[in-house]
This record gives sequence, structure tokens and C-alpha cells, in this order.
Amino acid sequence: MTQKQIAAGIISHAGKILIGQRKKGKDLELLWELPGGKLEEGETLEECLKRELMEEMDLKVDIDSFFTQSVYNYSFGSFIINAFLAHTSSFDIPKICEHEKVLWVYPNELLKYDFAPADVPIIKAYLKSVKA
Repeated sequence: MTQKQIAAGIISHAGKILIGQRKKGKDLELLWELPGGKLEEGETLEECLKRELMEEMDLKVDIDSFFTQSVYNYSFGSFIINAFLAHTSSFDIPKICEHEKVLWVYPNELLKYDFAPADVPIIKAYLKSVKA
């Protein structure tokens, strides 16, 4: 099974993190995730993340650094989630087209949400890093 490369963002603004709830009727419906998407041929992971956020949320971000990677095998495919720390200057709720809803939440609220299994190790690593 080919592993699909995904770029995801831990996008911060004013101390909060942006999360999205997957659409009803899609794989992993109604689970929460870090925004991002699939890498297309010829682009870097950073370019992928910026493109996906513009396409899906009309959100412009600045990428700070690579954070961590999570590999997960679902019944419908195998994924490598490449998480980047990023920030945006806008607190506006982004436009919603690929999600049921999107929220800005404080890091200490993240564990209240039911995240997709591939995102859980990233969320846990992030929470450890901000407590350090």
C-alpha cells in the first residue's frame, strides 16, 4: 500500500490553535483534525500546506518550522502526516468548505476533542512541547 504524504498545520494565533471537524459522510466523519491536505506532485510539504489552507479555508499562513511526523494505517489507506508549526495574522474563522466546522481553541482544550487517530500523537507531542 502506498503511503500518502499529508501536510498538516498546528496553526496558532493569539495563543489559540485552529482545528477542523471532518465532514459527515467522509472517512473519519465528525472527527477533529489539524488542517492540511495531500501532497501533490512537484510541490514541497510547505507549499502543500499553504495551498491546501488557501483552497479549503482562504487562510494565509506563515510556516515557522517542521514539528513532527505521524504514520498511520487506516482501512482506506496509509498516511504520513507531516506537521508544521505555523501562524496566521487573522483570527477570522476561515471559510468552511471541507469541514463541518472549524474552531480556534486554547492548547489546554485540545484533548476535549475527538481527533482522528493519525493526529493524536501530534497533538500529544505538541502539548508536551508547550508545557516544557
